[in-house]
Amino acid sequence: MSKPNLFSPIRLRDVEVRNRVWVSPMCQYSASEGVPNDWHVVHLGAFGRGGAGLVLAEATGVVPEGRISPGCLGLWNDEQEAAFAHVAKVVHSHGAKFGIQLAHAGRKASLYRMLPGQPDGSIPLSTPEEPTEGWETVGPSAIAFPGLREPRALETAEVKDIVQAFIAAAARAARAGCDVVELHGAHGYILHSFLSPLSNERTDEYGGSPENRARLLREVVRGIRAEQPELPILVRISATEWTDGGFGIEDSKQLVGWLIEDGADFIDVSSGANIPAKIPVGPSYQTMLAAKVREAGLPVGAVGMITSAAQAETILVTGQADVVFVGRAMLANPHLALAWAYELRADNADDFRPGPYMRARF
Repeated sequence: MSKPNLFSPIRLRDVEVRNRVWVSPMCQYSASEGVPNDWHVVHLGAFGRGGAGLVLAEATGVVPEGRISPGCLGLWNDEQEAAFAHVAKVVHSHGAKFGIQLAHAGRKASLYRMLPGQPDGSIPLSTPEEPTEGWETVGPSAIAFPGLREPRALETAEVKDIVQAFIAAAARAARAGCDVVELHGAHGYILHSFLSPLSNERTDEYGGSPENRARLLREVVRGIRAEQPELPILVRISATEWTDGGFGIEDSKQLVGWLIEDGADFIDVSSGANIPAKIPVGPSYQTMLAAKVREAGLPVGAVGMITSAAQAETILVTGQADVVFVGRAMLANPHLALAWAYELRADNADDFRPGPYMRARF
């Protein structure tokens, strides 16, 4: 037997996560009015049963217009909070920790559900003559993501309202039993689009200098920390936009330094998706970004085409990251964490295995 790094615990504030195989937030486009349903209970609960350390629910809108699509989750009312509490209870029953990725899709909102048979792109705005599920999108500036509808530039007061919406959603997440929250500051959604000079041309306090462009994200982190002093705060960032003149590695490291001051605990390192770019996709293609961001002083997670136990363990052993996030491979096998534990001959593998599954071979 052995003691692989993947299956050692990790602590964020007072929350101890049983291992370092974590489930990435993955949109399901299967909610109604933002409320988690049976699909989400089974989908997320299965990862807890399958041995994962932390299970993160998909990008969850902090306001209705912050959802990516009409089928995305939300956390702005009591019904949603109660439904998430049930999901948390199920995940916890299997020994895993649970969190929600809080998000506002900004200029990339109001899209058709990304499911088979659905169109691509923006849903047309609803009118009395032609009602649709679409709504007005907003962003730091009136700059459209290519192929999507042009957003309306937010007024300064509206930006401050978004800060309060994130803070309120984090409070709901804590009441629902979440062990952590993750802020979606990546992939061109509202927090990322403010960070990037390619999508933020504002001249008020939320635009211009790097400090001003980071102000929205920092105010969200500080606001949550003030109200939730013990709740671990994860932040997903796009560490580079893979484009000259865009938000890049040095910007990310500077940002992490600020986020340490603000009370963030962990960085989930992804990349791209604010503008079209040529991304060198391949196994572990974002791990080098995680290693560089880690130099700024917070623990980090690596994500992106991590599909084998040896690959994941190597990332941790070589100090490139502190945990690995797994997405598509978890969809293919919700018991992947258990399978990896036995493959690596972890001496605590049985600890992650449900009692009724003791006869199974992983």
